[in-house]
Formats: sequence, C-alpha cells, structure tokens
Amino acid sequence: MRDKTVASELDNRSIPRILLVLPLTAALLSGCGTAANNDTFDLSVSPIADGPSARNRQILVPVPTALKSLDSSQVLVRVSPSEIQYLANSQWGDSLPRMVQSKLVEAFENTGKLGGVGQPGQGLAIDYQVVTDIRAFEIDTSGADVARVEISAKILNDRNGSVRAQKVFQATVPVRGSENAQFVAAINTAFAKVGAEIVDWTLKSL
Repeated sequence: MRDKTVASELDNRSIPRILLVLPLTAALLSGCGTAANNDTFDLSVSPIADGPSARNRQILVPVPTALKSLDSSQVLVRVSPSEIQYLANSQWGDSLPRMVQSKLVEAFENTGKLGGVGQPGQGLAIDYQVVTDIRAFEIDTSGADVARVEISAKILNDRNGSVRAQKVFQATVPVRGSENAQFVAAINTAFAKVGAEIVDWTLKSL
C-alpha cells in the first residue's frame, strides 16, 4: 500500500503526506519525487444545457494565466494564508492551466451552441476570446478542509480589443475524507461548477 503519512501535523488533524512546504514568498518547487509513482488525475466540466445559442460566433480559449505556484501539474494544498504544500503521490494529467484550457474548450464544444471553438494556432476566424486567470485552485486546510477554485474571465472582442464582459467565478466544496483521491474529487467538483458557470455566462454575454 502507498504510504499516506503526514509530513507535518496541523491542528492535530491528519492529511495525506505532503512533499514540500513553501512560504508564498519562497522559491517554488524544483523537484517532487518520481512522477511515475504519482496518481494522475483529470478534471471535468458539464456545461449547462439550456444556455442560449451563439452559432454565428467563434471563440478562442487561450491558456489561462496563473501564479507560478499554480502553473504546474502539482496539486496545491494551502495550510495558512502564507504557506502552501503539494499533495504527495498526486498530479494533474498536464500543467493545471493547460488542463483548464482543454476542459473549457471541451465544455464549449459540447454545448453545440457555437459556430466554432478553438485554441491559439488552430486558424479559426475568431470573433471573441475567453481570457481567464486562475486565482485559486487548491485544498485549504487552514480551517475546515475545503476545495476552493476561483477563476476570473473576460470576453474580449478579437476585432477591436474591447472587453465585452468580465466576471469572477468561485466555488468552495467540502472535502469528504482524507485520502488523496477525495481531496482531488473535491477540487474537481468545485472546478466543474466554476467551469459550467463560465460557459453559461459566456453564451449569454455574446
């Protein structure tokens, strides 16, 4: 069985073993053990099916921006406002920003309500860009264990550079258990809610 002991004890509660403790001001992760031994996790988004149609619009979804602490395949755990850790033996299937980009593109396509959805370099004649910034994508253990996802989004007119709409989306979901998979499941539930709201809001704003 995989060892899930705790690298540090916080408030006498057990959390899965942590690889590295870093103040937010410190240099971030340079190495995290053997990736081949890590459990790899995916994300999912179920778009809201009753959004309006925008079949005369084509959109581009660039890679989201994010702080360096989030711009990796590691699963972030926040233990205080100024201290983060990474979940041992766990990783996303790609860097987090690319995962979010891919799942948003997939969610937009699955609605069937757009003329086209693409990523940079795919040669689409774009009407709007959906520009996002990942502000939080973490397990927070500083109080009750919760997953927190916060993503800001802007709809940018690709013809003139003007911002058509902008909004911050966020969700907090309780963690049900202390296993790595349960931590990640809570993050995925929070992201699924945020992602579906971004897709629905975009369709209504075009």
